Amino acid sequence: MLPQIRAASSGGRLKQSVARWCYAKIPIEDLCRAAAEMGVTGMDLVAPEDWPVCRKYGLTPAMVQGAVLNGRPGSVFDYGWNNKANHDLLEEAAKTSIVRAAEAKVPNVITVFGARRALSEQEGIDNCVTGLNRVKKFAEDHGVTLCVELLNSKVDHKDYQGDHTSYGVAVIKGVDSPRVKLLYDAYHMQIMEGDLIRTIRENIQYIAHFHCAGVPGRHEIDDTQEVNWHAVAKAIADLNFQGYIAQEFTPTRDPLASLKQAVEILTV
Repeated sequence: MLPQIRAASSGGRLKQSVARWCYAKIPIEDLCRAAAEMGVTGMDLVAPEDWPVCRKYGLTPAMVQGAVLNGRPGSVFDYGWNNKANHDLLEEAAKTSIVRAAEAKVPNVITVFGARRALSEQEGIDNCVTGLNRVKKFAEDHGVTLCVELLNSKVDHKDYQGDHTSYGVAVIKGVDSPRVKLLYDAYHMQIMEGDLIRTIRENIQYIAHFHCAGVPGRHEIDDTQEVNWHAVAKAIADLNFQGYIAQEFTPTRDPLASLKQAVEILTV
């Protein structure tokens, strides 16, 4: 059995996580050790084989892959819940991921709304609700939250349909389950609509997890970009949010120094 090393608390009111893919060049053991020393207590999008290393350093695999369709032409974002043709395969993928997450005491599994492909907003919403209704009780029974991610369609994910908070909220309201919520990526929503703090305050009950990165560029969340992330973090903490907020930026400088600075910015 691996020894348990408790992550140091950041001293703030928010639980912070870090996206593994942004630090892919750093060996997982080194990244977990460094993150824990900074007060980070979670890691996003980390492979199942690395979950024991996260646990060794007191990090929870906070948001994990699974309820998406890989190995097909194009992007996984092309194959979302807004297309009924994907529902059978997505249901299977979601259930497999939820079981694996539940067994490992992992709280959240990520999934996507899908590419628009000429669908109307209402048709996309209705299809998402229909598909997610097929897996909500399974998620509830296993105590795992299926999180549908909001993404921008302006810069990074052309034609993605779930590109505004209102769309995501309409789906989550339609599904009406404590185990189907939004992954509110504040980087993407700043690009699409801005007005982050008011939007978060009005919709916090539909949000289970946050991502953040600097705008523009998806780099450091320091004074090189346009969002006051400390103020956003304070607004989230003031709402007594109990989930994770994850650093998902690609560093342009020393990666661990940038991560440490970012953790300090979100410590409120």
